[in-house]
Amino acid sequence: MVEQDATAAQPPHGDDLAGAFGGNVRRRREEAGLTLEQLSTRSSVSRAMLSKVERGEKSPTIGVASRIAHALDASLSDLIGAPAAAASGVAIVMRKDDRPVFRDPETGFERHMVSAAPGAAGAEMVVHHLPAQVSTGLLPAYPAGTEKQLVVLAGTLTVAIGGIIETLDTGDSLFLQADADHGFANRTDAPCEYIMVISRRT
Repeated sequence: MVEQDATAAQPPHGDDLAGAFGGNVRRRREEAGLTLEQLSTRSSVSRAMLSKVERGEKSPTIGVASRIAHALDASLSDLIGAPAAAASGVAIVMRKDDRPVFRDPETGFERHMVSAAPGAAGAEMVVHHLPAQVSTGLLPAYPAGTEKQLVVLAGTLTVAIGGIIETLDTGDSLFLQADADHGFANRTDAPCEYIMVISRRT
């Protein structure tokens, strides 16, 4: 049995995450044959910001990160980078300490990738933590055929999509077509946590 290097298996955090995200953005941009100017136009993110993100000097907000991912035809999980999962027979295991975690430096919003095999069967699962009185803002529309299902684990979540506002309490669930701008907000004084499955029809 081959043992993995313990340091290599650790998920990126903090400045390491900014560096990993930036490196993946640059790699995907170059593979697509795009200049910074072209990516800036596609994503509506300034060239200066993109340059800082690629160099790992700036951690993007969730809104900026989402726009960059969509402009590169990538998922946010692709750009954050998934750790090597441990396989055992037909099962794939990802330990809690190995989760890649995206943290919005401005709001404290956290996105935890919990899929042990991201993209398997065209779906991925994430857990979102929204601090009190925090919103993701409107996130850009996903490609047609992208669907999101979520269930609130704790707190109260407000979801906006297509001019419709839905308020969900603990235990409530929601399905939405994600091909329109949409956003999530916690308008209460207590934290909110919800788990989401993102699927893409082929």
